Amino acid sequence: MSALVIAPRARLFHGHVWVYATEIKARLGDPKPGDVVSLLDARSKHLGSAIYNPHSQISARLFSYRRQDLDADFFRRRVQRAMNLRQQAGVDLKLCRLINSEGDGLPGVIVDAYGDCLVLQTLTLAMDQRKGLLVEALRELLAPRCIVERNDSNRRRSEGMEPVKGLLWGELPTELEVSHRGSVFGVDLLDGQKTGLYLDQLENYQRVASLAKGRRVLDCFCNQGGFAQACALAGAASVTAVDVSEDAIARARINAQKSGAAVEFAAANCFDDLKAREVAGQRFDLIILDPPSFTKSKAALKDALRGYKEIHLRALKMLEPGGILATFSCSHHVSRGEFHASLEDAAVDVRRTLRRLAVYGQSPDHPVIATIPESEYLVGYAYEVLASW
Repeated sequence: MSALVIAPRARLFHGHVWVYATEIKARLGDPKPGDVVSLLDARSKHLGSAIYNPHSQISARLFSYRRQDLDADFFRRRVQRAMNLRQQAGVDLKLCRLINSEGDGLPGVIVDAYGDCLVLQTLTLAMDQRKGLLVEALRELLAPRCIVERNDSNRRRSEGMEPVKGLLWGELPTELEVSHRGSVFGVDLLDGQKTGLYLDQLENYQRVASLAKGRRVLDCFCNQGGFAQACALAGAASVTAVDVSEDAIARARINAQKSGAAVEFAAANCFDDLKAREVAGQRFDLIILDPPSFTKSKAALKDALRGYKEIHLRALKMLEPGGILATFSCSHHVSRGEFHASLEDAAVDVRRTLRRLAVYGQSPDHPVIATIPESEYLVGYAYEVLASW
């Protein structure tokens, strides 16, 4: 096995699993793109086994502290372990993220389950080269109706791979619907957002909905209407849901009709819509802000923070005393502290006192690894607006 000598003070020595090109001190042997390599310290002590790709800025990704190859048995064991962890957490294996990349010891591998259908992403070269072994393991352990490849992410280009999507195995259903605690979602396996749904928010739909009874609710950036449906079904007085995508609104409207959720939908830019509602003097008792990531890089961080502050300002101005703001960020380049500061700044500007009700994170099928900050990307808060003191 070829080896990489890792420079002192690399993040690997602090528990991270990524090795950047600048952190490689020497290459021993002749490692090829996609190979498994041994990671060594300056004294040639074995640190672990990693997948290697010199074409990526992240040139090596640790997947085991032992000497380990990527064979069929390895993939069966890792998939089974991921299934066991989710079952122990009470996760429904028919609607969840079954494999979450580094969080499950399979760097670059995503597997989402929608009923009897699985959606697979292989975003690292080594895992893509062994896609057949992954499919075999998934078929053996889960016996799915179909396995769909959704490798249309631009992240593959950083690994030297082209985007691709299609059916890998089985029979693709003409129409697929899933349900979660009364809410209904249509799933487009080949062309839907992410791999079909935002599975990381499923539990938060219910947690926020527990605050909605009797309240006038505004759900911004609603996508398929997850928060809106849950709030309506939980007894909200009224629910309005807004998203810029007309296709998403059309799908959300169908979802709500099938679940029996009374929701008013509008296709509009949420920034413009919030401003227009504020100017019109509209008031709400619960406003939900769940925007897509505002930045894909640290370079755009300031713009992202301005965006968060703006929507926080607009929402706080429309909340009655005793009203609740539930706000989320999925931008992993925006730290928890920076996101919260945008909310603090907005509260100061509109002279509102906020009392924290809840802190939210991603669902348990998206495990967080303590030494990999990138694995914790979803953060949210619920705050009550206090009457003037």
